[in-house]
Amino acid sequence: MQRNLILLGAPGAGKGTQAQKLSALWGIPQISTGDMLREARRQGTALGQKAQAFMDAGKLVPDEVVIGLVEERLGRPDTREGVILDGFPRTIPQAEALDRLMAKLKREPVWVLAIDVPEAELQLRLGGRRSCPKDNTPYHVKFNPPRQIGKCDQCGAELFQREDDRPEAISKRFAEYQNKTAPLVAHYGTRAKRVDGTGALDAILERIQRALVG
Repeated sequence: MQRNLILLGAPGAGKGTQAQKLSALWGIPQISTGDMLREARRQGTALGQKAQAFMDAGKLVPDEVVIGLVEERLGRPDTREGVILDGFPRTIPQAEALDRLMAKLKREPVWVLAIDVPEAELQLRLGGRRSCPKDNTPYHVKFNPPRQIGKCDQCGAELFQREDDRPEAISKRFAEYQNKTAPLVAHYGTRAKRVDGTGALDAILERIQRALVG
């Protein structure tokens, strides 16, 4: 049976981490729109050039370009048994376009799993992230602190916090998710499941597997 899964979750919910775990467990690829855009730009494909033009102009890449990239990716042999979509769709129009694409390609309909994490924990997870400006080594003030406060273990550089990880930016990102992406759960109806995204990573993975079987 083909598995086509969409993982939803607010920034910091851990969907990328769980997508990697499920990809390894099921032997199907994790597809990230960000990765697809970067690859298309590197390869200089027609869609990649279109996407680059919009990004260079400071504009969002249109849905038709993104869905075109998804269609190209689904044409590869490694997706025959299914895919895990991470970061797409983000809106109901994108979800409708994806359903049309899956029908066109005669693929099994997508299933949806939303990873729920309270905003307070998202603030903690994202707000504590730090990075080295020289080698991009990631840290977290609580979960993965450097040996010396504010300094990279590898090179001693001053760690920095991304603008997106500041409290006001996190609240804005969370609100955007609630307004635009969270409604996809209702849109997909019985194809959608929800799981608690707090606690140990392996425990969350077990909840996801139970939810998808049940």
